[in-house]
Amino acid sequence: MVDERKAAILRAVIEQYTETAQPVGSSAAAKAAGLKVSSATIRNDMAALETEGYLTQPHTSAGRVPTEKGYRYFVDHIDLAAVQRTAPSDDRSVAAFFGQLRGEIEQVMRDTATLLSDLTDYAAVVVDDTAEAAVVRSVQLVPLASGAVMSVVVLSNGQIIKRTFDFETEVAPDVIERATRVLAGSAVDRVLAAASQPRPSGDDVVDALVLQFYQEMVGGEVDGERVYVDGASKVASAFQAVDSVSQVLTILEQQLVVVSLLADVVERGLSVAIGSETGVAPLSECSLVVSPYEIDGEHAGAIAVLGPTRMNYPQAMSAVAVVSSQLGRLLSEG
Repeated sequence: MVDERKAAILRAVIEQYTETAQPVGSSAAAKAAGLKVSSATIRNDMAALETEGYLTQPHTSAGRVPTEKGYRYFVDHIDLAAVQRTAPSDDRSVAAFFGQLRGEIEQVMRDTATLLSDLTDYAAVVVDDTAEAAVVRSVQLVPLASGAVMSVVVLSNGQIIKRTFDFETEVAPDVIERATRVLAGSAVDRVLAAASQPRPSGDDVVDALVLQFYQEMVGGEVDGERVYVDGASKVASAFQAVDSVSQVLTILEQQLVVVSLLADVVERGLSVAIGSETGVAPLSECSLVVSPYEIDGEHAGAIAVLGPTRMNYPQAMSAVAVVSSQLGRLLSEG
């Protein structure tokens, strides 16, 4: 167990190291912690924290830096509610951002990733897992030039999917209208990937349009998760070693790895994974703050920030919590 004074010293070392990226000495720790005890007492406490595995000393004459264990203790004792109370303006600005956010689901997710990266100054990740369970809200066929027909499908998650079908001859407007009605009857209020093709209508052209729709649309683009990343260069700038930068950027470019990483962290019941806790060797010097978001009470995806282990955890945790809540509310309201 860490007593109150040692906890204050550990917190001071972490906060100073987060700000300066330099080992923290006993004098700086005492000043930051606001402790009125002798330097010898501070040094003894820091030595004890090092022995217990919360701090480490990079060099004999240097100050201390936090270990994963030290960060874990710090994170586990953050009062997130208190942190959010100290910055209500941030909550209001995020709410205002989502209040004016409009557009297709892809743009909403991109804008959310940009917002989160701007709030934290770290790399932001948004995983959209809503499409697989999204319900069709409307289907419309639109005639184009040279016999082409475009299908426009609007899903319950706000995603709009467009496909263009080419025909050798121009399709009459009344045929397009009948095909639209057939498709609306077979696909609306159903999950697109599970929609079943209707029986033939008796009109060869209508049936050809319907068949083309199902071949191109059902089980296609809406399957699987989509990943949006913003601010990768921000996390890269936190590392001096070129190899570390390259490895982190490579991870962020691998969609399947990112999706699996966030899912694994959430499944383990973590909201913060520190260093080796990520389970991904190239991220051993990084931390991940993650939160799932829901639409109408159902899991819809996750958002996260990725930064160095010396990240500003209170700020990152608060930003992720607020953005996750607001994103879920926006998508639930449609």
